[in-house]
Amino acid sequence: MSKVRLLDQVRHTIRALHYSRSTEHSYCYWIRFYIRFHRCRHPAELEAQHVSQFLTFLAVKRNVAAATQNQAFNAILFLYSKVLQKPLDNIENVIRAKRSRRMPVVFTRTEIQQLFRHFRQPYLLMAGLMYGSGLRVMETLRLRIKDIELDRKIILVRQGKGNKDRVTVLPEDLIESIGRAIECVAAIHRQDLSEGFGEVQMPYALARKYPGEARSLHWQFLFPAAHRTTDPVSKKVMRHHVYDTSIQRAMKRAMHSAGIHKAASCHTFRHSFATHLLEDGYDIRTVQELLGHKDVKTTQIYTHVLNRGGIAVRSPLAGVTLNQRA
Repeated sequence: MSKVRLLDQVRHTIRALHYSRSTEHSYCYWIRFYIRFHRCRHPAELEAQHVSQFLTFLAVKRNVAAATQNQAFNAILFLYSKVLQKPLDNIENVIRAKRSRRMPVVFTRTEIQQLFRHFRQPYLLMAGLMYGSGLRVMETLRLRIKDIELDRKIILVRQGKGNKDRVTVLPEDLIESIGRAIECVAAIHRQDLSEGFGEVQMPYALARKYPGEARSLHWQFLFPAAHRTTDPVSKKVMRHHVYDTSIQRAMKRAMHSAGIHKAASCHTFRHSFATHLLEDGYDIRTVQELLGHKDVKTTQIYTHVLNRGGIAVRSPLAGVTLNQRA
Protein backbone atom coordinates (compact mmCIF):
# COMPACT_ATOMS: atom_id res chain seq x y z
CA MET A 1 0.00 0.00 0.00
CA SER A 2 1.51 3.35 -1.01
CA LYS A 3 1.84 6.40 1.21
CA VAL A 4 -0.81 8.27 -0.74
CA ARG A 5 -3.37 5.52 -0.30
CA LEU A 6 -2.54 5.24 3.39
CA LEU A 7 -3.07 8.96 3.98
CA ASP A 8 -6.32 8.79 2.02
CA GLN A 9 -7.40 5.98 4.32
CA VAL A 10 -6.49 8.14 7.31
CA ARG A 11 -8.59 11.00 5.95
CA HIS A 12 -11.57 8.75 5.28
CA THR A 13 -11.41 7.32 8.80
CA ILE A 14 -11.17 10.77 10.36
CA ARG A 15 -14.18 12.00 8.39
CA ALA A 16 -16.16 8.88 9.24
CA LEU A 17 -15.56 9.62 12.92
CA HIS A 18 -16.57 13.28 12.40
CA TYR A 19 -13.26 14.73 13.56
CA SER A 20 -12.60 18.37 12.71
CA ARG A 21 -10.74 19.51 9.61
CA SER A 22 -7.92 20.90 11.76
CA THR A 23 -7.50 17.48 13.40
CA GLU A 24 -7.39 15.86 9.97
CA HIS A 25 -4.72 18.29 8.83
CA SER A 26 -2.51 17.87 11.91
CA TYR A 27 -2.86 14.07 12.07
CA CYS A 28 -1.89 13.69 8.41
CA TYR A 29 1.09 15.98 8.98
CA TRP A 30 2.43 13.94 11.90
CA ILE A 31 1.79 10.58 10.22
CA ARG A 32 3.65 11.76 7.13
CA PHE A 33 6.47 13.04 9.35
CA TYR A 34 6.59 9.68 11.17
CA ILE A 35 6.82 7.73 7.90
CA ARG A 36 9.59 9.94 6.53
CA PHE A 37 11.50 9.74 9.83
CA HIS A 38 11.69 5.98 9.31
CA ARG A 39 12.78 6.38 5.69
CA CYS A 40 9.39 5.77 4.14
CA ARG A 41 8.83 2.36 5.65
CA HIS A 42 5.18 1.42 5.89
CA PRO A 43 3.86 1.87 9.47
CA ALA A 44 2.52 -1.71 9.45
CA GLU A 45 6.13 -2.88 9.39
CA LEU A 46 7.08 -0.77 12.41
CA GLU A 47 6.71 -1.60 16.09
CA ALA A 48 6.30 0.25 19.37
CA GLN A 49 10.05 0.84 19.60
CA HIS A 50 9.93 2.82 16.37
CA VAL A 51 7.19 5.03 17.79
CA SER A 52 9.35 5.56 20.89
CA GLN A 53 12.29 6.57 18.70
CA PHE A 54 10.20 9.14 16.84
CA LEU A 55 8.69 10.70 19.96
CA THR A 56 12.07 10.79 21.68
CA PHE A 57 13.49 12.54 18.60
CA LEU A 58 10.78 15.20 18.85
CA ALA A 59 11.46 15.82 22.54
CA VAL A 60 15.28 15.71 22.45
CA LYS A 61 16.33 16.90 18.98
CA ARG A 62 13.39 19.10 18.03
CA ASN A 63 12.78 20.31 21.60
CA VAL A 64 9.04 20.55 20.93
CA ALA A 65 6.51 21.62 23.52
CA ALA A 66 4.64 18.97 25.47
CA ALA A 67 1.39 19.76 23.69
CA THR A 68 3.07 19.32 20.29
CA GLN A 69 4.56 15.97 21.25
CA ASN A 70 1.21 14.81 22.61
CA GLN A 71 -0.45 15.76 19.34
CA ALA A 72 2.08 13.68 17.41
CA PHE A 73 1.60 10.81 19.88
CA ASN A 74 -2.19 10.91 19.45
CA ALA A 75 -1.88 10.99 15.66
CA ILE A 76 0.28 7.86 15.63
CA LEU A 77 -1.97 6.04 18.09
CA PHE A 78 -4.91 6.91 15.85
CA LEU A 79 -3.06 5.49 12.85
CA TYR A 80 -2.42 2.15 14.51
CA SER A 81 -5.67 1.71 16.44
CA LYS A 82 -8.24 3.14 14.02
CA VAL A 83 -6.69 2.86 10.56
CA LEU A 84 -4.33 -0.12 10.63
CA GLN A 85 -6.31 -1.94 13.33
CA LYS A 86 -3.02 -2.77 15.03
CA PRO A 87 -3.06 -1.20 18.52
CA LEU A 88 0.35 -0.59 20.05
CA ASP A 89 1.04 -1.94 23.52
CA ASN A 90 3.79 -1.17 25.99
CA ILE A 91 5.22 1.94 24.42
CA GLU A 92 8.16 2.27 26.76
CA ASN A 93 11.24 4.43 27.12
CA VAL A 94 9.56 7.41 25.49
CA ILE A 95 11.11 10.69 26.58
CA ARG A 96 8.13 12.98 26.96
CA ALA A 97 8.45 16.73 26.76
CA LYS A 98 7.87 18.25 30.18
CA ARG A 99 4.51 19.95 30.37
CA SER A 100 4.91 23.36 31.97
CA ARG A 101 2.16 25.18 33.77
CA ARG A 102 1.84 28.73 32.51
CA MET A 103 -0.46 31.50 33.60
CA PRO A 104 -2.69 32.70 30.75
CA VAL A 105 -2.16 36.21 29.44
CA VAL A 106 -5.11 38.46 30.30
CA PHE A 107 -6.10 41.91 29.07
CA THR A 108 -7.22 44.56 31.53
CA ARG A 109 -10.61 46.15 30.93
CA THR A 110 -8.86 49.32 29.82
CA GLU A 111 -6.79 47.38 27.28
CA ILE A 112 -9.96 45.74 25.96
CA GLN A 113 -11.47 49.18 25.31
CA GLN A 114 -8.28 50.37 23.64
CA LEU A 115 -8.20 47.32 21.36
CA PHE A 116 -11.82 47.69 20.31
CA ARG A 117 -11.09 51.21 19.05
CA HIS A 118 -8.72 49.76 16.47
CA PHE A 119 -10.93 47.02 15.02
CA ARG A 120 -13.12 47.44 11.97
CA GLN A 121 -16.16 45.35 11.12
CA PRO A 122 -16.61 42.45 10.93
CA TYR A 123 -13.55 41.95 13.15
CA LEU A 124 -14.91 44.24 15.85
CA LEU A 125 -17.96 42.02 16.22
CA MET A 126 -15.76 38.90 16.25
CA ALA A 127 -13.61 40.37 19.00
CA GLY A 128 -16.72 41.39 20.92
CA LEU A 129 -18.04 37.82 20.80
CA MET A 130 -14.73 36.29 21.85
CA TYR A 131 -14.52 38.60 24.85
CA GLY A 132 -18.22 39.02 25.64
CA SER A 133 -19.20 35.35 25.18
CA GLY A 134 -15.94 33.53 25.86
CA LEU A 135 -15.82 31.96 22.40
CA ARG A 136 -12.75 30.40 20.84
CA VAL A 137 -11.64 31.72 17.46
CA MET A 138 -13.08 28.87 15.40
CA GLU A 139 -16.27 28.79 17.49
CA THR A 140 -16.75 32.43 16.53
CA LEU A 141 -16.10 31.90 12.83
CA ARG A 142 -18.33 28.80 12.66
CA LEU A 143 -21.35 30.58 14.11
CA ARG A 144 -24.44 30.22 11.95
CA ILE A 145 -27.48 32.45 12.03
CA LYS A 146 -29.58 29.68 13.59
CA ASP A 147 -27.17 29.44 16.55
CA ILE A 148 -27.96 32.97 17.76
CA GLU A 149 -31.11 33.60 19.79
CA LEU A 150 -31.46 37.36 20.11
CA ASP A 151 -34.62 37.24 22.26
CA ARG A 152 -33.14 34.86 24.83
CA LYS A 153 -29.72 36.53 24.58
CA ILE A 154 -27.88 33.24 24.24
CA ILE A 155 -25.50 31.63 21.76
CA LEU A 156 -25.60 27.92 21.00
CA VAL A 157 -22.04 26.75 20.42
CA ARG A 158 -22.16 23.70 18.17
CA GLN A 159 -19.36 21.15 17.97
CA GLY A 160 -16.97 23.06 20.16
CA LYS A 161 -13.70 21.64 21.40
CA GLY A 162 -14.12 17.91 22.01
CA ASN A 163 -17.15 17.96 19.68
CA LYS A 164 -19.31 19.27 22.54
CA ASP A 165 -22.26 21.65 22.37
CA ARG A 166 -22.87 24.31 25.01
CA VAL A 167 -24.82 27.49 25.70
CA THR A 168 -23.17 30.78 26.48
CA VAL A 169 -24.27 34.35 27.05
CA LEU A 170 -24.97 36.82 24.22
CA PRO A 171 -23.95 40.34 25.33
CA GLU A 172 -26.83 42.75 25.04
CA ASP A 173 -24.48 45.41 23.65
CA LEU A 174 -23.85 43.23 20.59
CA ILE A 175 -27.48 42.55 19.65
CA GLU A 176 -27.77 45.54 17.32
CA SER A 177 -24.46 44.75 15.59
CA ILE A 178 -25.46 41.12 15.14
CA GLY A 179 -28.77 42.21 13.64
CA ARG A 180 -26.93 44.30 11.06
CA ALA A 181 -24.54 41.43 10.36
CA ILE A 182 -27.48 39.09 9.70
CA GLU A 183 -28.93 41.62 7.26
CA CYS A 184 -25.59 41.67 5.39
CA VAL A 185 -25.52 37.87 5.28
CA ALA A 186 -29.06 37.83 3.92
CA ALA A 187 -28.11 40.26 1.13
CA ILE A 188 -25.05 38.18 0.17
CA HIS A 189 -27.13 35.01 0.26
CA ARG A 190 -29.79 36.49 -2.03
CA GLN A 191 -27.06 37.43 -4.52
CA ASP A 192 -25.58 33.90 -4.37
CA LEU A 193 -29.00 32.34 -4.98
CA SER A 194 -29.67 34.62 -7.93
CA GLU A 195 -26.39 33.46 -9.48
CA GLY A 196 -27.22 29.78 -9.02
CA PHE A 197 -25.25 29.16 -5.85
CA GLY A 198 -26.15 29.70 -2.18
CA GLU A 199 -25.29 26.31 -0.67
CA VAL A 200 -23.30 26.13 2.54
CA GLN A 201 -21.35 23.28 4.11
CA MET A 202 -23.57 21.10 6.32
CA PRO A 203 -22.43 18.86 9.19
CA TYR A 204 -22.55 15.08 8.87
CA ALA A 205 -25.13 13.81 6.32
CA LEU A 206 -27.70 16.60 6.80
CA ALA A 207 -27.15 17.84 3.25
CA ARG A 208 -28.45 14.50 1.93
CA LYS A 209 -31.19 14.15 4.52
CA TYR A 210 -32.49 17.69 4.05
CA PRO A 211 -31.37 18.77 0.55
CA GLY A 212 -33.02 22.19 0.71
CA GLU A 213 -31.52 23.21 4.05
CA ALA A 214 -28.07 23.84 2.58
CA ARG A 215 -29.56 26.77 0.66
CA SER A 216 -31.55 28.20 3.57
CA LEU A 217 -30.61 31.46 5.26
CA HIS A 218 -30.53 30.17 8.83
CA TRP A 219 -27.72 27.72 8.00
CA GLN A 220 -25.48 30.45 6.59
CA PHE A 221 -22.37 31.51 8.52
CA LEU A 222 -22.61 34.76 10.45
CA PHE A 223 -19.20 35.76 9.08
CA PRO A 224 -19.20 34.64 5.43
CA ALA A 225 -16.07 34.72 3.31
CA ALA A 226 -15.70 37.44 0.71
CA HIS A 227 -15.54 34.91 -2.13
CA ARG A 228 -17.06 31.52 -2.92
CA THR A 229 -14.76 28.50 -2.90
CA THR A 230 -14.92 24.82 -3.83
CA ASP A 231 -15.64 22.56 -0.88
CA PRO A 232 -12.86 19.90 -0.68
CA VAL A 233 -15.29 17.13 0.29
CA SER A 234 -18.41 17.70 -1.81
CA LYS A 235 -16.53 19.52 -4.62
CA LYS A 236 -19.39 22.02 -4.78
CA VAL A 237 -18.90 25.77 -5.01
CA MET A 238 -20.00 27.23 -1.69
CA ARG A 239 -19.46 30.24 0.54
CA HIS A 240 -17.44 29.28 3.60
CA HIS A 241 -16.76 31.40 6.68
CA VAL A 242 -13.91 33.88 7.07
CA TYR A 243 -10.51 32.24 7.55
CA ASP A 244 -9.01 32.38 11.02
CA THR A 245 -5.85 34.00 9.66
CA SER A 246 -7.88 37.12 8.82
CA ILE A 247 -8.97 37.81 12.40
CA GLN A 248 -5.51 36.90 13.69
CA ARG A 249 -3.93 39.50 11.42
CA ALA A 250 -6.53 42.06 12.48
CA MET A 251 -5.70 41.26 16.11
CA LYS A 252 -1.99 41.93 15.57
CA ARG A 253 -2.74 45.23 13.85
CA ALA A 254 -5.05 46.32 16.67
CA MET A 255 -2.49 45.46 19.36
CA HIS A 256 0.21 47.38 17.51
CA SER A 257 -2.03 50.41 17.02
CA ALA A 258 -3.17 50.33 20.66
CA GLY A 259 0.40 50.09 21.90
CA ILE A 260 -0.26 46.90 23.88
CA HIS A 261 2.91 44.87 24.31
CA LYS A 262 1.82 41.47 25.54
CA ALA A 263 2.31 37.94 24.22
CA ALA A 264 -1.39 37.88 23.41
CA SER A 265 -3.60 36.46 20.68
CA CYS A 266 -7.30 36.18 19.90
CA HIS A 267 -7.55 33.48 22.58
CA THR A 268 -6.57 36.12 25.16
CA PHE A 269 -10.10 37.52 24.82
CA ARG A 270 -11.43 34.19 26.14
CA HIS A 271 -8.95 34.26 29.03
CA SER A 272 -10.05 37.80 29.83
CA PHE A 273 -13.73 36.80 29.70
CA ALA A 274 -13.20 34.14 32.37
CA THR A 275 -10.95 36.27 34.58
CA HIS A 276 -13.25 39.30 34.54
CA LEU A 277 -16.31 37.17 35.34
CA LEU A 278 -14.51 35.78 38.40
CA GLU A 279 -13.48 39.32 39.35
CA ASP A 280 -17.15 40.30 39.22
CA GLY A 281 -17.98 37.55 41.72
CA TYR A 282 -19.53 34.90 39.47
CA ASP A 283 -19.31 31.30 40.68
CA ILE A 284 -16.50 29.25 39.16
CA ARG A 285 -18.96 26.49 38.17
CA THR A 286 -20.95 29.01 36.14
CA VAL A 287 -17.79 30.17 34.38
CA GLN A 288 -16.85 26.53 33.75
CA GLU A 289 -20.16 25.88 31.99
CA LEU A 290 -19.90 29.03 29.88
CA LEU A 291 -16.38 28.11 28.79
CA GLY A 292 -17.29 24.47 28.17
CA HIS A 293 -14.51 23.05 30.34
CA LYS A 294 -14.88 19.38 31.15
CA ASP A 295 -13.05 19.68 34.49
CA VAL A 296 -13.31 22.60 36.90
CA LYS A 297 -9.55 22.31 37.44
CA THR A 298 -9.08 23.80 33.99
CA THR A 299 -11.17 26.81 35.02
CA GLN A 300 -9.38 27.19 38.33
CA ILE A 301 -6.26 28.48 36.61
CA TYR A 302 -8.04 31.82 36.30
CA THR A 303 -8.27 32.09 40.08
CA HIS A 304 -4.46 32.03 40.10
CA VAL A 305 -4.47 34.87 37.58
CA LEU A 306 -6.54 36.93 40.02
CA ASN A 307 -3.95 36.39 42.75
CA ARG A 308 -0.92 36.91 40.54
CA GLY A 309 1.55 39.47 41.77
CA GLY A 310 0.73 39.18 45.45
CA ILE A 311 -2.23 41.55 45.46
CA ALA A 312 -2.65 41.27 49.22
CA VAL A 313 1.08 41.65 49.93
CA ARG A 314 2.78 45.01 50.43
CA SER A 315 6.20 45.05 48.80
CA PRO A 316 9.11 45.89 51.12
CA LEU A 317 10.27 48.39 48.48
CA ALA A 318 7.29 50.62 49.28
CA GLY A 319 8.40 53.88 50.82
CA VAL A 320 12.07 53.39 49.98
CA THR A 321 13.64 56.15 47.91
CA LEU A 322 15.72 55.01 44.96
CA ASN A 323 18.60 57.43 44.49
CA GLN A 324 20.34 57.25 41.15
CA ARG A 325 24.08 57.79 41.29
CA ALA A 326 25.58 60.42 39.08
